[in-house]
Amino acid sequence: MARSVRRAFVLAAAAALAVPPGRPAAAAPAQPAAQAAPAAQPAAPKPRSSSEPPILLDAQSSEIDYRNNDLVFRKVKISQGTMSVEADLAHATGLDFENSHWIFRGNVNINVNQGQLHSDDADITFAKKLLARASVTGKPADFEQRDAKSGRVVRGRAERIDYDVRKGTVELSKDAWLSDGKNDIRGESLKYNIAARSVIAEAGDQSSHRVHITITPPPSTQKP
Repeated sequence: MARSVRRAFVLAAAAALAVPPGRPAAAAPAQPAAQAAPAAQPAAPKPRSSSEPPILLDAQSSEIDYRNNDLVFRKVKISQGTMSVEADLAHATGLDFENSHWIFRGNVNINVNQGQLHSDDADITFAKKLLARASVTGKPADFEQRDAKSGRVVRGRAERIDYDVRKGTVELSKDAWLSDGKNDIRGESLKYNIAARSVIAEAGDQSSHRVHITITPPPSTQKP
């Protein structure tokens, strides 16, 4: 555009010099004003697709009180991908899993992250439509986790087991026992890190009890 304007100016000046004396010079033709290029419009945002599978709920029967937002399910199963929770009875205050609290009673089975929890009762919190925390109790409650690479199975039991899904930790309280098939650990409270496959038994959590570890030596390979 700058080059065309300059060319027009030079042509206009040359025309003025070529006008004979006494003859009025013709006005140079007005140049069209430069038009600004239209601003680029931002692309319309694409609809956001959820990366999480839907939550499914199946029950033998249900009692829903919409006025008090109170729900009771019998022989219930809640599943999402590989996660599932089953129980004889479930009680909740609404079906919104964005931030909800559920209580399960009787024959509770929880499957999540290649691990399983079995208990009499469970207190479960869902956050952002994902299982965030599970606290189970029983006489005793059982925990099992299998390593997909090695195939080793870690088992534990206690009167109370708290499973923090986000942290990947399992805390066993009251007469806790944990075993990896080779070593057995007993204490009043044991903390197991699933990813690191490590066990912590803090002295302050043991009350008057002591931690006991039983190490099973590998079988002898010597021939008689």
